[in-house]
Formats: sequence, structure tokens, C-alpha cells
Amino acid sequence: MSDPPSDALVDLLPHRPPFRFVDAVDACEPGRSAVARWRITGEEPWLAGHFPGNPIVPGVLQIEALAQTGAVAVLADPAFAGRLPLFGGVEDVRFRGQVRPGDEVVLSVEIDRLGGRGGWGRGTATVAGTETCRGRLLFVLA
Repeated sequence: MSDPPSDALVDLLPHRPPFRFVDAVDACEPGRSAVARWRITGEEPWLAGHFPGNPIVPGVLQIEALAQTGAVAVLADPAFAGRLPLFGGVEDVRFRGQVRPGDEVVLSVEIDRLGGRGGWGRGTATVAGTETCRGRLLFVLA
């Protein structure tokens, strides 16, 4: 069985612009992992205020992008199709580098545990092979 096209995987997310950060999905093993990309164009309205003259992607948005990537892996599993994955918490989050306009962020999430009520995943964001963010994500399924 072949993987669904990237657009079909992105469309699994309940998020819509301007709050959908996953632009493309490069790999997905339903219920286990996903790798996605997020392109920072410089046109994002929140960059104007974070920070004027020195735009940097807020770390909390990197965490959200990782959560959305994890949601792709979960929602691609037929057992969880149509569910709503919500944040339950984050642990061990570290920000290691800045993300700026023109960067393409690679988002990788491995699902550690998945059950009918939610689960845990570990995510890493990188730009040009350099880690910018990582953390452990707790999600609940509504």
C-alpha cells in the first residue's frame, strides 16, 4: 500500500491557515511517526512584533508545529481518523537555535505511546540539519 500524497496528509489536520504550520509531509508511518516541513516566508504577521527589525519565530510556535506533525501521524491511523488531538502538556522542551524568515523547518515526531484517549510523542525541529527545538508532547484525543 502506498503512502497518501503529502497534501492529503496535511489535510488530515483540523488546523487551517493562518494557524496551520505544516506545509508538506515528507514521510508518515500511521500511528508511529511523521516528518513534515514548515517554510517561514517572512510574511507571517506575528514576525513583525517578534522582534521588530530582528524577526525570530517564537519557540511556542515551533512546539505547535511539532504537535501538528504528530497529529498527522495519529490521524493517518484509521483507528483515530476524525478525532481531535489536543495538547495535554509538554515536557523536556529545549530551544537550541533561532528560526528566521527564509528558513525551512524540518519537523520530526515519533509517537512513543498511543491509546484511545491520547498518548505521548517526541519531536525535534531542525533547520539545515541544526536542531532548533525538541520536546516531549502529551496529547489527548477528543
